[in-house]
Amino acid sequence: MTQEREGYLINTHPELTRYPDQRDRGDGCPVTMTPLFALILPLLLLPLVSAQVPHWGPCPEPAVQPAFSIKKFMGRWFEIAKLPAQFEKGRCIETNFSMKADQTIRVVSSEMLKGELRTIEGTGVTEDLKNPAKLGISYSYVLPYSPYWVISTDYENSALVYSCTDVLRLFHMDFAWILGRTRTLPAATVDKAREIFTSSNIDVSRMVASRQQGCDKTL
Repeated sequence: MTQEREGYLINTHPELTRYPDQRDRGDGCPVTMTPLFALILPLLLLPLVSAQVPHWGPCPEPAVQPAFSIKKFMGRWFEIAKLPAQFEKGRCIETNFSMKADQTIRVVSSEMLKGELRTIEGTGVTEDLKNPAKLGISYSYVLPYSPYWVISTDYENSALVYSCTDVLRLFHMDFAWILGRTRTLPAATVDKAREIFTSSNIDVSRMVASRQQGCDKTL
């Protein structure tokens, strides 16, 4: 599943991630970040990340699906399980991917929230041609693409997706999803997916099942 987007914390200042103790004022002169600011920053950001999964240190670099086929990945995916995310509060969450004429990806995500069907449309791109499983998705023209890495998929049944955002390289926030071509997956498949995440140095101890009950009656 993908992100909604007003509440999604995205690093719009890449210069901050490159230099954890300095940033550019815009005139070429660096401004040093004091140790006190470095200590206070996580407290200032706490309300934003309270529903996310923060970890100290930079994002991990997990391996992604080898020989990834973007065409096979297209189509409808249902959210089976996820790490808690502030931007996903509804049920019956699903995403439909389709290729556009310009070779970008049309991304349409939907959920049921308070009895209403809510949808949002975004654009996906391949961020690294050498690693086509490393996609990026944006739901706004004014926001950068957020990582959307396909860790593993068989295209026909399930997929494991990971996203990570660095905050000044002091800590990072994880987003991880188990997706299925159907609204439910066998327990053994979900357990195997968790094992793959764990072996990729991704902590999924807080992963929760998504609510996909009664969806066909409402959508």
